[in-house]
Amino acid sequence: MNDSKQWDAEYDVVVVGSGGGGMTAALVAHGHGLKSVVVEKSDKYGGTSAVSGGGIWIPCNDDIARTGGSDSYEEALTYLKHVTGGEVPQARIEAYLQNAPEMVRYLARTFDVKYANVPKYPDYYPKAPGGKEGWRSMQPAAFDAKQLGEEFDNQRESFKGTLLMGRIAMDQIEAHTLFSRGPGWIGLTLKMVFKYWLDIGWRLKTHRDRRQVLGQGMVSALRYAMMRNDVPLQLQTGLESLVEENGRVTGVVVSQNGRTLRYRARRGVVLACGGFESNPQMREQYLAKPTKVEWTAAPPINHGDGIRAGSALGARLRHMDLVWGSPTVSKPGAAQQITLFVERGMPGCVAVNKKGVRFVNEAAAYPDFRNAMYEDDAKGNGCIPAWLIFDATFRYKYPMGIFLPGQIEPDSKLPKDWLDKVYYRADSLETLSQKIGVDTQNLLRTVAKMNEYARTGVDTEFHKGETAIDTYYSDPSVKPNTCLGPIVKPPFYAVPMWPGEIGTKGGLDVDENARVLREDGSAIEGLYAIGNTSAAVMGPTYAGAGSTLGPAMTFGYVAARDMAQAQEKPAASRAAA
Repeated sequence: MNDSKQWDAEYDVVVVGSGGGGMTAALVAHGHGLKSVVVEKSDKYGGTSAVSGGGIWIPCNDDIARTGGSDSYEEALTYLKHVTGGEVPQARIEAYLQNAPEMVRYLARTFDVKYANVPKYPDYYPKAPGGKEGWRSMQPAAFDAKQLGEEFDNQRESFKGTLLMGRIAMDQIEAHTLFSRGPGWIGLTLKMVFKYWLDIGWRLKTHRDRRQVLGQGMVSALRYAMMRNDVPLQLQTGLESLVEENGRVTGVVVSQNGRTLRYRARRGVVLACGGFESNPQMREQYLAKPTKVEWTAAPPINHGDGIRAGSALGARLRHMDLVWGSPTVSKPGAAQQITLFVERGMPGCVAVNKKGVRFVNEAAAYPDFRNAMYEDDAKGNGCIPAWLIFDATFRYKYPMGIFLPGQIEPDSKLPKDWLDKVYYRADSLETLSQKIGVDTQNLLRTVAKMNEYARTGVDTEFHKGETAIDTYYSDPSVKPNTCLGPIVKPPFYAVPMWPGEIGTKGGLDVDENARVLREDGSAIEGLYAIGNTSAAVMGPTYAGAGSTLGPAMTFGYVAARDMAQAQEKPAASRAAA
């Protein structure tokens, strides 16, 4: 659109999308003296960030030395160059590593949005050159939702799977202690339960925990900072198109409660409105087959609006076939699938294909697990769905995505119509294999092998339990390998797993300043993209916990700073500068 004679409102910066990256961009722009606004098409703010773990992957963060670790720019660069395999321009990697720690410092000192590192959370490939067995992942500080007042009601709620008993907030360190049944886990559970229920005044208002952590803590803190600094947020305001004049983006056209409005953006527009995991047409066009919207673990809100708007102006697309992959399971009544982050590392389970054969290290990083499903299925082994098999001991002790441990939520408390539809159960492996259509003899041989691995502590096939990321979510009481336990006690269970994702990672190609690039490599002046609207700086990999939100917030910071430093002058003169 080129007719810009009439504007309904004027800002320096218009940010499309209210996730962690978008709100960071708006706040940093405000901190540099620019008038910014965040527009969000949903009636809830927070986007996918609000339902996430809230972690950010920040090499060389200031907490590392304080918590007993060490890191260096050179090590981090070596690691990212290795795991991205040359698929990402080094200038973008360097921009991320240089600006990520400063972004954390800036938010803390300017807006009191604070993070602390999680010392024991390893990189996803800790044995790779430059990899670390902890310290680089950070989590948001706990936030008291009371500070938000009525605005808290407009925040997207967290998934129940990230809450203790579906109600009580737990941060990453607490979750690690509880799920791995670490020292003091029973006392911690009781403390959290009592604290939640004794908050009587808050309990009379809402079921939601006043103590906000993970993605809720991130989004709450950013939104509160926006409120204190009068940075406006407009809900139910969706992007329709970008306004372009003489090769420069100068504003947006949005739809707000049935009205079409035009907002001028004097310095630039930041597209931070997610990927395209809820768009069936784009999934079919770009992602590996088979693919279904129903398999995603992301909330049904991201349809590729920003990617399509940028593409309409000639933007180059990159990494469109890639996702932040994860195996997911289906829970009736849930708006999206549930990702198996924790369960696969617990001892006493095995993942098999239709032939009853293992195809991957069950405890592998979730994108690797999802990729292995596609690779094995392409060989004709019937790996979509794959099956996670476990016994009564596992069922009693550990969670399984769709239900809590049996000691808390026994089968008798599950809906009766779930049996042999959502999960499968039988008194023998032979009967179980027949119910799920898996080769019986192969399954028996596979389980026998796993039982031998549990006895010796050595998985000679896929080396489960040999890295820090494997054992992060495991059971330290199980020896000799905390990831390996026997599968012997009936009844036996099976749950189908699908190749899902927590988001797509392909999008608009950008440079080291988050400026959107055309096919010829030139920048579209005034247009920036961050988060899953942009092509991921992680390329084909997942470096560690927080590899989605860390770059989203960092390049939101970078984009805002770039706009603050820019002068309002014709695109041609800026390009020549």
